[in-house]
Amino acid sequence: MLEAKRRERQARYRFDTLAVSGRYDHAEALRNQGAICEPLYLASAEHFDSAEDMRLALTGEKDGWIYTRIGNPTITHLESVLASLEGYGQAQPVTSCVVSSGMTAVFMATQPFLHRHAGERPNMVVSAACYGGTFMLFNQRYAAEQGIDIRWVRDPLAVDEWAALVDANTRLLYLETPANPTLELPDIAALATLATAHEVPLIVDATLATPALLRPIGLGADIVVHSLSKGMGASGLCIGGVVSARHTIRSRWASPAVCDDFAAYLKKGPLRDLGCILSPFNAGLILCDLRSLRSRIDSMSSSALRVARFLADHPGVGPVYYPGLESSPSHGNARRDLVLVDSELDGPALNRYGHLLSFRVEGGVARCAQVFDRLQLIFRANDLGRVKSTATIPAIATHKQAHDADSAQAPVSAELIRLSVGLEHVEDILDDLQQALEPNP
Repeated sequence: MLEAKRRERQARYRFDTLAVSGRYDHAEALRNQGAICEPLYLASAEHFDSAEDMRLALTGEKDGWIYTRIGNPTITHLESVLASLEGYGQAQPVTSCVVSSGMTAVFMATQPFLHRHAGERPNMVVSAACYGGTFMLFNQRYAAEQGIDIRWVRDPLAVDEWAALVDANTRLLYLETPANPTLELPDIAALATLATAHEVPLIVDATLATPALLRPIGLGADIVVHSLSKGMGASGLCIGGVVSARHTIRSRWASPAVCDDFAAYLKKGPLRDLGCILSPFNAGLILCDLRSLRSRIDSMSSSALRVARFLADHPGVGPVYYPGLESSPSHGNARRDLVLVDSELDGPALNRYGHLLSFRVEGGVARCAQVFDRLQLIFRANDLGRVKSTATIPAIATHKQAHDADSAQAPVSAELIRLSVGLEHVEDILDDLQQALEPNP
């Protein structure tokens, strides 16, 4: 009864309230010496009152976290908050499983669907517009080492191209939105219809949007992955990842144990056996970062749009990739799908297009490197989504391995700079870009 009342009360809370408190209410605080913040449990194992209590916990007949590789109270609090945010405003239940990194989340979300049957070669249909680490996981670990047929979609905005690649051995559809670093936003709802027709899961990496702007399960996705190291864990102090899923996901290949509650399946099986758990200390840091998620993404996105418009008008800059610009091929999808959560409570709903953008520098590779090296405020780092602005050149950094392995499938211009806009004053960011782009004396 108490748990039912807690769920009913939680269902009434707005996004910001869930981000701040989650399920950690007055009763939870009193169970933890009155602490109003979720305690940081650094112990590796739980003490049991008796052999019978231990047996019941290990069989799942009684609540217990047992051992940090299996569970941990701090990690459980984080999973509860993330599930609440990912499922916000949606009727279907959502559960989450946190893991050690964003790449671990991509692996955990996809690998359970790739088992083989005799004489079959499983395939997965994947957007080629994706992070370099994701490309390498699929292209090298899955395709080269395990023989999985990876079918790359060159234009992720073309639903017909997706449809042409799906067949009887397709196990899943996978996309990234907005894509890193070229910022495409595929049509999630249309691809969900395609996935439904073929009874395969649609898996979406929505790291760059965060649930503050986009909750793909409400558009028909089955599974959502995030790198918690990015917009959600913006302090830059840790890494982590999360897999969130609706219940009863579609898959004609996977068993009911996998499909009924995918996140619970991961926690009870693959996560336990592989040991790629998130550190409880990192879980505590991410919980702190989540409390300001909506306002932070609002501010960073507003600044990023100003920066994108400045760069688009600069004579030393070629194409600018940002879905908030009307010149972007994804602008229509972005206007429809990227909306600041709960902004309609204060008036008209507000579009926000995220904190990441990319731009090509005119003048060739050497000129691109020169502009990059001149940055004085913006950090040169292979990172994004932080409170501090960062920039990188994907062709020599985040996407180098992918570019070297198959440049046709991972086309990233050598003159492209990826810029993650942080919380510095936007005029200072613009000043830094302006001086870096000054022509040679």
